[in-house]
Amino acid sequence: MGYHAFLLSDTVGFIRKLPHHLIESFKSTLDEVRESDILVHVVDISHPQHEDQIRTVQNTLNELGAGDRTTLMVFNKVDLYRDKYFDDYLDDGTKKEIMEEIKDKFNNMFNFPNVLISATNKENIDQLRETLRAMIIEEYKVRYPFQVKSW
Repeated sequence: MGYHAFLLSDTVGFIRKLPHHLIESFKSTLDEVRESDILVHVVDISHPQHEDQIRTVQNTLNELGAGDRTTLMVFNKVDLYRDKYFDDYLDDGTKKEIMEEIKDKFNNMFNFPNVLISATNKENIDQLRETLRAMIIEEYKVRYPFQVKSW
């Protein structure tokens, strides 16, 4: 089995109502977004306006013509989210159920697969790796169907 590589690059976050004169400064970032096969949209779920931030990014991607890209939404800081919104009276089963409902809500709202993680605590990092790996393999099959048998 051979090794296959992919390029992973980080881009700066989108700013709500970015002035047009600054768009030139972000041109290389925006070009990377347009050329990407998979976008990993990292969201701070503990931020009180995270849904508005998601919409801002999605609107910007649509304006760039990149709204149709395969996307994985990564909701980071679930530890802070739970600290903020869960009380001591919730049992572990209820907490897990609420987190699954959150995943379902965002999946339905934006129609993207998503993973809830805590980068600080390394929570669900393996799930993030596996989800991203599966998405990369799927994109590879679409782009290089004649090479799939070598995997």
